[in-house]
Amino acid sequence: MLFRSAKLRFGPLVFALPMYHPLRLLQEICMLDNISHGRLDMGFGRGSSPIEAAYYGEETSQDHYAEALDLILAGLQTDRLTFKGRKYDFDNVPITLSTFQKPYPPIWYGVHSIEASERAAKRRYNMVSADSVADTRGFHDHYRKVWKETHPGEKLPKLGLTRFVVVAETDGKALEIASRAYRYWHDSFHWLFRLHGRTPRLGERARTYDLVINEGRGIAGSPETVAKFLSKQLEDSASNYFVGQFVFGDMSLDETLRSVELFAEKVAPRLDEVDAKLPA
Repeated sequence: MLFRSAKLRFGPLVFALPMYHPLRLLQEICMLDNISHGRLDMGFGRGSSPIEAAYYGEETSQDHYAEALDLILAGLQTDRLTFKGRKYDFDNVPITLSTFQKPYPPIWYGVHSIEASERAAKRRYNMVSADSVADTRGFHDHYRKVWKETHPGEKLPKLGLTRFVVVAETDGKALEIASRAYRYWHDSFHWLFRLHGRTPRLGERARTYDLVINEGRGIAGSPETVAKFLSKQLEDSASNYFVGQFVFGDMSLDETLRSVELFAEKVAPRLDEVDAKLPA
């Protein structure tokens, strides 16, 4: 069966900027936003694999990331781009496309620190965290504080929490799917680091899905189990938006579609109730 949507928004989480030339990426963003008639969201990051970036002669430093992002956003707002930075230097480059959404599509910013949450708030970015509930609460509380100071009276953007999620008819069935699929995901995610005898920048990921659940970074269960878990996490972290990682590893199309269907029908309505309890 073919499904076609005219309302569903989409976008990367994230464009790993070391892997793209900024002039090419900003034109691709314009193309995607126009093709979708303004349904594109953008997420930008440094990338989680400095090893892979080094293959391209690049690095995942904050300075290079920030410069590339500034360049892209400048290019999305002009038809002639002049930019002088430490890495990039362009003079009067014609930009032949512009985005459908003005001045550009909504931006998502992944955070792992208070400093990053402050940058996101000052720049009016949506924010998402995959860290612990306690750390995420700190990020979101600081974002709200900075937002009120720098943009008083304006509507708060989306403050997201992201987690692995598998929903099935029973807890046992969901955990069976998640445990099997996560093994493949974990091996793939760490393969390049192990090849080079290194560990990811933010440390090794949990080795089993049971540990993912114990760490509070994912859930697998019936709709009732998942709704209870995520409702508490959203409330405790003061997150007003949920970003689910619904497919990973070797999950089949049928497993994924059933999980998303159960989430939409039986979990999402419960999560809507959490928003009313959150601080403004």
